[in-house]
Amino acid sequence: MTKSERGQWRRNTNVGTCLVAACALLLMATAPGSAQERPNIVFILIDDQRFDAASALGHPFLETPHLDRLIERGVLFENAFVTTSLCSPSRASILTGQYAHRHGVLDNRTRLDPQTPTFPQELQGAGYRTAFVGKWHMGGTSDAPRPGFDRWVSFPGQGLYYNQTFNIDGERVPRQGYTTDLITDYALDFLAARQGAEEPFLLYVSHKAVHASFRAAERHVGSYAGKRYPPPPTMANRHDNYEGKPNWVEAQRRSWHGVDGLYDNTVDFQQFAVDYAETMRGVDDSVGRIVGALEEQGLLDRTLLVFTSDNGFQFGEHGLIDKRTMYEASIRVPLVVLAPGFEGGAGGLRRPEMILNLDFAPTFLEAAGLEIPSTVQGRSFLGLIEGDGAERSPWRDAFLYEYFWERAFPQTPTVLGVRTDRYKFMRFHGIWDRYELYDLEADPDERNNLLGEFITRHGAGNVETRLAVAARNARSEGGEAAAEVLELKALFDRLSGRLDELLDQAGALEKPNWQVP
Repeated sequence: MTKSERGQWRRNTNVGTCLVAACALLLMATAPGSAQERPNIVFILIDDQRFDAASALGHPFLETPHLDRLIERGVLFENAFVTTSLCSPSRASILTGQYAHRHGVLDNRTRLDPQTPTFPQELQGAGYRTAFVGKWHMGGTSDAPRPGFDRWVSFPGQGLYYNQTFNIDGERVPRQGYTTDLITDYALDFLAARQGAEEPFLLYVSHKAVHASFRAAERHVGSYAGKRYPPPPTMANRHDNYEGKPNWVEAQRRSWHGVDGLYDNTVDFQQFAVDYAETMRGVDDSVGRIVGALEEQGLLDRTLLVFTSDNGFQFGEHGLIDKRTMYEASIRVPLVVLAPGFEGGAGGLRRPEMILNLDFAPTFLEAAGLEIPSTVQGRSFLGLIEGDGAERSPWRDAFLYEYFWERAFPQTPTVLGVRTDRYKFMRFHGIWDRYELYDLEADPDERNNLLGEFITRHGAGNVETRLAVAARNARSEGGEAAAEVLELKALFDRLSGRLDELLDQAGALEKPNWQVP
């Protein structure tokens, strides 16, 4: 990290900056600057967990008693999203608080530049004892320890579900057993070593589960045999499910990441759903063990605990499997927070604000009493955990989404989009054939592309120009049909303009590398 970047991330000695926003969370504060007033931080990251993959979140048969208990005790953010729905870019955004076009990790092979500042580096520099345990997944086959961590337990790439060799502080150690359990064991070892320590800690637990190809712990194999996952309404290969959609969506259902070509036709959809749920049970066990250890060691009431996923996962929506797209199942993630001094009580607290993966870094920095530098593009959500956050400026009502075409997976094109509280607008780049615009309030399943009929009639190219011409003609013609065209033009202009505004604010227009061919 350069000297100037390090300066941006130096500790703010005025603890009042933190207490204004988080006084309700840090009730244990003593003298300014003391270790006791700064919370421990436990960040649990799951791979590919859908927003509804828990019994308390609506899954039809998955049982997650420990995660359910966390939801009952804490804060559930019901509108949590990722800004790029792909493992490595999302993980880099979590670490840096930056969009993918800014931190440069656009695919699953690129290593995060070690000169790019991350929240673990700053916490470490401010006196936190830091540990990373689990799947890193940035940098291909490298499992070398990364900057910012005093303790490093990881493995290359995707890793294995069983009998994984771990890189432990630079030494490779082969282990027998189930990886979810082993990751949890290492996490508990770190917690045990922190008992009685004066300095606060960061424990970043990053599970391999539930990434495909799913493998459950032996104790859970067969536990959901015969269960049936209800196919989403947009999964059926019917004309009305694809009318108005880009051609690549229907074509992809017959690919590796589609329901009609699922992993080269080697996997049955219903068995796929059962395997996913059985694998999730190991994750739930891990949550229970970690929370239990924090309670037993008297650490829970001094710990900010955050549970989330690196991206969502499509289970048949629009005939698709996996993530990458900007559809809701792909970009939505679970987010549960348990904070010092807060007990949600029966049913916990539910918040409607849109939280992004960019927001974790500034949240952790603020909780630790540190400055949030200008390089961070997210926003701390500490003020939303208790009270209505009225002491701050209004929360975001829209966010930018970006995904960059991967040559290894050409089915999903480069897309830049904006999601507001009500609407979603997607702009595709390259050879792709049309934009998408949805009213999520009226059409939560994203079936009716509001631009679809217009594009079918007038053509997909130069939509802005074609809409302008149609609107000009409509003004002279009048009538109900003309009014609909004018309304569509106004909505398109508003959302397209908002997208351009967000791109400009995020610095994307300054970075031509988003224009991946």
